[in-house]
Amino acid sequence: MSLPPIDAIASARLTIRPVRESDLDDLLEINGDPEVTAFLPYSTWQSALDGRSWLARMAALGEAGSGRQLVLELGSSAKVIGTLLLFRYEESSARAEIGYVLGRRHWGQGLMHEALEAFCAHCFAQLGLRRLEAEVNPANEASNALLLRVGFTREGTLRQRWTAKGATYDVHVYGLLREEWPAGGGRSRSGPG
Repeated sequence: MSLPPIDAIASARLTIRPVRESDLDDLLEINGDPEVTAFLPYSTWQSALDGRSWLARMAALGEAGSGRQLVLELGSSAKVIGTLLLFRYEESSARAEIGYVLGRRHWGQGLMHEALEAFCAHCFAQLGLRRLEAEVNPANEASNALLLRVGFTREGTLRQRWTAKGATYDVHVYGLLREEWPAGGGRSRSGPG
């Protein structure tokens, strides 16, 4: 069975909704910034062609039923300021992985924290997921801290897990269980490391 579609999720300042082709100009501004893509496994976008290629990959992921690519739309302007990806869905285990990106102009405003809280609540209550996971480069201090603030537990480190952009690096692995969620938002926890 495929991951169910996600229409729209509202939070105080954001709408989290499926990506559209009309979002590509805003996404080029985000993914064309080397500071934003520094810890991402893909190269900084150089042109609209990069965006269209990415969108085709995300559409294929959605058609396969193993993931959903969403964007963060800022309510006050309707501008797309980031993305949220739900992927590596495993129906039998009711689990999936998350990934996210936020445009640099919006860092430090609590927007990704707000988005993740709304998104995790939706995944557990509406999609019936039992477990969410994330992998983060240890050098990405902001992302590691964010997941802990949202309520994820750091479950360990996978050594030399990925090679991207000519470098091999470790990742911290985070997990959040549905049974932890009601009390999860805002608790900082860490595990073996």
